[in-house]
Amino acid sequence: MTASQPIIFALEPHNLLESLCNKLSAIAGHTDTRNFPDGESYLRIETPVANRHCIILADLSRPDCKFLPLAFLAATLRELGALSVGLIAPYLSYMRQDRRFIDGEAVTSRIFAKQLSQQVDWLVTVDPHLHRYHSLDEIYTIPCRVVQGAPVLADWLKGQKKVLLVGPDAESEQWVSQIAGHSSHHFIIGEKQRYGDQDVVVTLPDLARFQDYTAIIIDDVISSGQTILKCIEALKKQGVDSIQCAAVHGIFANDIDQVLLRSGLSQLVTTNTIPHNSNRVEISDLLIAPVHECLQVARESSS
Repeated sequence: MTASQPIIFALEPHNLLESLCNKLSAIAGHTDTRNFPDGESYLRIETPVANRHCIILADLSRPDCKFLPLAFLAATLRELGALSVGLIAPYLSYMRQDRRFIDGEAVTSRIFAKQLSQQVDWLVTVDPHLHRYHSLDEIYTIPCRVVQGAPVLADWLKGQKKVLLVGPDAESEQWVSQIAGHSSHHFIIGEKQRYGDQDVVVTLPDLARFQDYTAIIIDDVISSGQTILKCIEALKKQGVDSIQCAAVHGIFANDIDQVLLRSGLSQLVTTNTIPHNSNRVEISDLLIAPVHECLQVARESSS
């Protein structure tokens, strides 16, 4: 272990840790954590961090139970002399509520961004759900780097024959078309009407010329899975029997992954931003350059 090597602490076990350590010439940090009988957290950092640049690896799906442990870890790293504390969040939560839709609602995306910006010095993430924000810089006050997951999905699709890419709604068109361009596949975009969290209708264009194709539904994140379910129904109504689904982030609330597979998917594929047995696409290569960039800025600031 040399002083120039960053130390990566995984907030929870994550399948990106080993590959990131190898590709960043970093070492894995070790902690001792447990909960007291009253539910409070115990944390001890076992790896010396004085005068070292540290990174926390944490996918922030289901974030409410992760934020306090992250804050405790980041603060303790600083107290023990870390030169900087960065965050690799392969999935970044609290991007949905980006305005006050009903009087009295909390704009949680802004609140969360303010709180997280106080914990770490920089952030690298993959495909945050930027809907009404143009960039993370609108709500985060730390340097942020955003990695696009489309290239690795396009690489996974290359070489597959007679594939039709299906974007479930207009929001997906920009990056589904990008994936289609890189993988040389046809694509279509559906029209989605959402009446509630669990009430979605998806309409697709005429698919007569694609009856013998494999339809692969492409999305950035699968959470409730209702959009994907309705898309599967719409494909089946038009006689498409071979259906797969690929997404960057798989949250799969309420075991919706099993429901999707039972509904007729022959394959469900995600990148490894969030650990899950659907992980088939490696994302770590895309993270290396932006992390190096953030580390370089941190080194210059601390010298």
